[in-house]
Amino acid sequence: MHVITWNRSFKNLPDQDDLGGNFEINDNFETHATVLDRMLAWEKKLYDEVKAGEFMKIDYQKKVALLQKQKKRGVKLETLEKTKAAVSHLHTRYIVDMQSMDSTVSEINRLRDKQLYKKLVDLVDGMAKMWSSMHHHHKFQFNIISGIRGFEVPPLPRGTTDQHYRHTRDLRDIVREWHMQFEKLMDNQKGYIKALNAWLKLNLIPIESNLKEKVSSPPRQVEPPIKNLLHAWHDHLERLPIELAKTAIKSFAEVISNIVLLQEEEITLRRRCEDTRRDRDRKIAQFEEWHRRYMERKASLGEDANTEVAETVNPDPVIDRKFAIEELEIRLKEEEGHHLRLARQVREKSLANLRMHLPELFRNMADFASFCHEMYSHLSKFAVLPKDEVQG
Repeated sequence: MHVITWNRSFKNLPDQDDLGGNFEINDNFETHATVLDRMLAWEKKLYDEVKAGEFMKIDYQKKVALLQKQKKRGVKLETLEKTKAAVSHLHTRYIVDMQSMDSTVSEINRLRDKQLYKKLVDLVDGMAKMWSSMHHHHKFQFNIISGIRGFEVPPLPRGTTDQHYRHTRDLRDIVREWHMQFEKLMDNQKGYIKALNAWLKLNLIPIESNLKEKVSSPPRQVEPPIKNLLHAWHDHLERLPIELAKTAIKSFAEVISNIVLLQEEEITLRRRCEDTRRDRDRKIAQFEEWHRRYMERKASLGEDANTEVAETVNPDPVIDRKFAIEELEIRLKEEEGHHLRLARQVREKSLANLRMHLPELFRNMADFASFCHEMYSHLSKFAVLPKDEVQG
């Protein structure tokens, strides 16, 4: 990234006292971004000069036409000389403006051939190194993760904790962000090279004058080095199997999303078990408190003579309350059994998905990184600086 960023041009600059009255910055301090910024400023200057030149050319042609009419009509010599002077003045200004325009074109071409081309060569070299490193790391990741095939789900798998669920959800978000940023990287790269090719096509069109007088222009380099580099770069990017990597990342993001859904279902059931357990414990505590008071009250009243008749009319409330607690116990056991089975299913499905898709992800990314490394290594053949540039 140090090749592209703006910031490097402000590092290691000479002290302000050392600059004196010279505000020119050495080309070595320029970055890719600052070179583009300078070229844009010169392009705007050229645009203004060309537009002004067109208006001046129209005025010149009008004055020439007026002069021709005046000659045919035989106007006064004083009027004719005045028109001739105006034509000569416009012609001189046009010549001067064209020379200024040529200077602007020369500066743009100098920046193109001496600065932008050099920064693109640096970018090619940097991308080749980056993708070589990416290939190494993705291949290493593939070798490591291939060991997941030996993992087995334990007989009593651990349930999904809230922390585990948060980490899985974070992983899903990170992979989604990875997919989005990877897509932006490749799209912006293709867009930038496409834009440079379109600009170069216009840049190589000479600015011609249709005046009879020849205006001296600096010699143009028909095939600047940047042309072959940009054309090859564009063609290589078009053949790059970008969809291979994008699909691999997107598929893995969907796998993690499915695991998140499974974990959410498991956590929902776990919390239902916890609610049932708390309800059971609360009812047991209430029953024990009630049963204690009930037995104390019954003991204080003594044995009633008509106990048998009273029990027939009013069934023992202890039995009803115990029955309600037993129902909760049965429901809790069923929910716990369901939760245990679901926890095992979540572990098995998660592991099966990771076994299948995670090695596939890193294999595809390693292959894509290899393609990119080969592409930029091949582009290095087109990105050769002149000997004086290399020495400089």
